[in-house]
Amino acid sequence: MNDSILLRNNVKVTGRGTQPMLFAHGFGCDQNMWRLVAPAFEDDYRVVLFDYVGSGKSDLAAYDADHYGTLGGYAQDVLDVCRALDLRDVVFVGHSVSSMIGVLAANEEPERFAHLILVGPSPRYINDAPDYVGGFERADIEGLLETMEKNYIGWANFLAPAIMKNPDRPELSEELEASFCSTDPVIARRFAEATFFADNRADLASVRTPALIMQCADDMIAPTEVGEYLHRTLPGSTLALMRATGHCPHMSHPEETVAIMRQYLRDADGVGSSREP
Repeated sequence: MNDSILLRNNVKVTGRGTQPMLFAHGFGCDQNMWRLVAPAFEDDYRVVLFDYVGSGKSDLAAYDADHYGTLGGYAQDVLDVCRALDLRDVVFVGHSVSSMIGVLAANEEPERFAHLILVGPSPRYINDAPDYVGGFERADIEGLLETMEKNYIGWANFLAPAIMKNPDRPELSEELEASFCSTDPVIARRFAEATFFADNRADLASVRTPALIMQCADDMIAPTEVGEYLHRTLPGSTLALMRATGHCPHMSHPEETVAIMRQYLRDADGVGSSREP
């Protein structure tokens, strides 16, 4: 059973440390997106990379539309990998939607997790007037999903540079676009629905795992108000305001990403603070 999970989720384990650091990729991506960050932790951690079912080099035959119709299905992938490798004291590093997937996993089995490192997190992408700014109106998301269905390549071509937000480095947008386009369009649309219609605000108060919120500048997917909301709502959280622009700092600004993660993990008494590096 354990081997089948490791194959199903294309799990890769490296590193010379004992404490596990589990990297979880975002929507439309795969574990390769961590290649500029994960190796920096191999001397001190047991680094674990994987692909969600339906993404990257996972076993597409294991994909079930009902199971992965909500983020809870993806949280089960995280817990399955943890169980298969008997991971404890895990530093969970989740990009974008994986941040809330990590929250769900930590709430279900809190004893497994030491820290949550949330890169560009959002508990809800849709605005909920008058008190919550998520960055999108419901009509925006519905239009996005409609475009995905009608013209998936065009959707990827439009969205990748807007998400990456580093126009002086077009190769970054091209890589993200290629990653989008390598994903099965039907699975991608279902994952997008599960992501953009999710509302995980009610899950935040239950979190007992200390969390680092890494908030990028000029991020269309997770604006600054979202990071501030999370910091207010997530018990024991630290908010780091990044100089990195866009939604993928692990790709565009890996040095800053690594430095903030390292500083947070070094600061035993840093939990609950807010700082600007």
